[in-house]
Amino acid sequence: MSVQKYPGRVLSKTPPTITPPVDGEGGSAPGVWTLSEALENEKAGTWPKPVLSRELYTWGSGGSGRTGHNDTIKRSSPTQVGALTTWSQVSANQEHTAAVTTAGSLWTFGNGYRGRLGHNNQEDVSSPTQVGALTTWSEAATGKRFTAATKTDGTLWTWGEALNGQLGHNNTTNLSSPVQVGALTTWSQVSSGYFHCAAIKTDGTLWTWGFGNYGRLGINTNIAKSSPTQVGALTTWAQASAGTLHTAAIKTDGTLWTWGAGVFGILGHNNIVSASSPVQVGALTNWSQVSAARGYFTAAIKTDGTLWTWGISGNGRLGQNNTTTLSSPVQVGALTDWSKVSAGYNICSAIKSDSTLWTWGAAADGQTGQNNTIDVSSPVQVGALTTWYKVASGNVHAAAITKG
Repeated sequence: MSVQKYPGRVLSKTPPTITPPVDGEGGSAPGVWTLSEALENEKAGTWPKPVLSRELYTWGSGGSGRTGHNDTIKRSSPTQVGALTTWSQVSANQEHTAAVTTAGSLWTFGNGYRGRLGHNNQEDVSSPTQVGALTTWSEAATGKRFTAATKTDGTLWTWGEALNGQLGHNNTTNLSSPVQVGALTTWSQVSSGYFHCAAIKTDGTLWTWGFGNYGRLGINTNIAKSSPTQVGALTTWAQASAGTLHTAAIKTDGTLWTWGAGVFGILGHNNIVSASSPVQVGALTNWSQVSAARGYFTAAIKTDGTLWTWGISGNGRLGQNNTTTLSSPVQVGALTDWSKVSAGYNICSAIKSDSTLWTWGAAADGQTGQNNTIDVSSPVQVGALTTWYKVASGNVHAAAITKG
């Protein structure tokens, strides 16, 4: 009997109907099937998912081991971290990085001060080190000296520095390993800023905690909160991003809202006035993703694929081909194929719909990944790869995952 090949499998007869992978999911798995197995799985519609390679790359300052290459060397172009090919999510902040694998394990590396790495100590590690042995992690979000993460069961966990209540445990006690925030199992997303957090629950409510000055918590006060506090009463929040002095969020109706310090126009309200509760940015209803930077600016993408930035433009971080500060959203170029954006301290990284990676801003530590230390004030492609999947901009380093 003849043997026929098709993507992912080898069969002893005509291959079954297969759903092709969508963004790395679905489809079939590698291996060899007998004819009876093929017929059984085709009939049941239970073809396994493929094992697709997802590599982790970092670049920029290697201080404290934040790039995970087992050294502290500065790298000015993306370099693969280790040999694992199962990374699914990554977050980069000032001096540490956290990443989750497709198997649900959590790994951290970089500066261990205040226990931010979650390894039950304060030691620096220069290569990915697993946090505990659990395989139920979903997403990690790195703050200045702390980390927050959600699990697949909807629980929320934090660790590291708690000075401003940013761990959400109703105290200011530092923690060097993950501790659950409350007992709820309804957390769907979390974002860590410098000293505060913003998170969304499955019911669409928005919650913040941590340092409250400039109104960054959005609860109409400047008072710090050491446990999650609901922002208003709405149940229509879809995505939130916590920056240094401000917070940004998008609702299910596509409207964009910001609050916190108005310095340098980072709120996008065409002024420099601070706001202690959410204020809508313009009147548009086609915003799809927002990233509140750790360096006094904001970047966002609309449903039409256009990219917009505002705030301080030092080092060209707004991508507008100048260093002009902007207090309301201005489109970056004329392209309509942007899909993901991550705003760091003085750099910005973005991925297009063709899976190419682009960066702009400060490059003194090689954090733009352009193989040099020259600042760029408009988007420049990083290498020639067309397999970039996710990207995270930190202070002086960045991280990204490829797929395929």
